[in-house]
Amino acid sequence: MFPEIKNYCDNLSASFDEIPNERKERLKKIADSIAAKQQQQQPAHLVYICTHNSRRSHFGQVWAAVAAAYYGLENIHAHSGGMEVTAFNPNAINALKRAGFQISGGASQKNPHYKVEFGEGLHTLCFSKVYDDPANPQIEFAAIMVCSDAEENCPFVAGAEARFSTTYDDPKDFDDTPQQDAKYDERCRQIGLETLYLLSLVK
Repeated sequence: MFPEIKNYCDNLSASFDEIPNERKERLKKIADSIAAKQQQQQPAHLVYICTHNSRRSHFGQVWAAVAAAYYGLENIHAHSGGMEVTAFNPNAINALKRAGFQISGGASQKNPHYKVEFGEGLHTLCFSKVYDDPANPQIEFAAIMVCSDAEENCPFVAGAEARFSTTYDDPKDFDDTPQQDAKYDERCRQIGLETLYLLSLVK
C-alpha cells in the first residue's frame, strides 16, 4: 500500500469516534452480512449504488477495496453502479488524488475507464455504469445505497440478496463554488472513515 494511503487509513482508523452511533448501527449490519459470507467461505460482493455512479458510489467502491487490503481481508470485492450512465466525475477523481491515489485512464472518452491505484499491485477499476452492468455481479451481492435519490427511486435492486442504506450528502451541490474541493475532500474522507469502520468490524 502506498505510504500516503497507509497514513490516511491510519488517521481514519484512529477517528472512529467521530461516527454517530446511528451510523455505526447501520454500518454494523453491513459488516455482519460480510462476516456471514466469510464464515461460509463465500465471496462478499459489495455494490455501491448512486443515481449517476459518478461521485459517492465511486468513493464507496474505492474505499471498500482499500479497507479490505488495509485489514488483510480476502474475498471481498468492491463494485459500484447507478441508475443511469454518466462518467466518473473529475472533481471526485481529484479528491482521490489529493488523498494519495494514483489514477490513470483515457480522459478523451465520453465515459473513461480509470485505474485507481493505492499500492503496488493494488487497484480498482472505476467507470460509470448501471448497477446491473455485466462488469458487476448479477446475483448474491449487497446493494449499498449511498444517495437518497437512488434509495427512493430504486426500491428494488434485482439480484441483491441484501440492501443497506448509508446515504451521504452530494458534493455536486458545491461544484464551481469556492467550497468545491473542500466539500469533495470532506465527502471522500467521510466515506473512507465509515468504510474502514465497517470492515474493521469484520476483521
